[in-house]
Amino acid sequence: MGVNSITLVGRAGRDPEVRYFESGSVVANLTLAVNRRSRDDEPDWFNLEIWGKQAQVAADYVRKGSLLGIIGSFKLDRWTDRTSGEERSKPVIRVDRLELLGSRRDMDSSESSFGGGEPSEEEVPF
Repeated sequence: MGVNSITLVGRAGRDPEVRYFESGSVVANLTLAVNRRSRDDEPDWFNLEIWGKQAQVAADYVRKGSLLGIIGSFKLDRWTDRTSGEERSKPVIRVDRLELLGSRRDMDSSESSFGGGEPSEEEVPF
């Protein structure tokens, strides 16, 4: 038995790209920036793939800078490059649960300071 579960909290790096299919399915793709502990470190970036009702929630409410919590699983997307014929792959997090964290006001202020530093000592919950 194996376990493939990922939990992340970070900010949306861009507005979701949403696609609707004739079958009625919907998928949203976006990136998530997760800050490290040190202010000087670059954030880690993750590609997210969200399907179904949660994809529609992402389409309606998630914008660049939105604070998100996700639970999902790792998968490796593979394809053949149309121009070069080379095999390509990219890591993707398939989101099973999407949580919108923070208020609308937080989102508005985060857009101007996206990628900001770590929380202060007073903001850390432990």
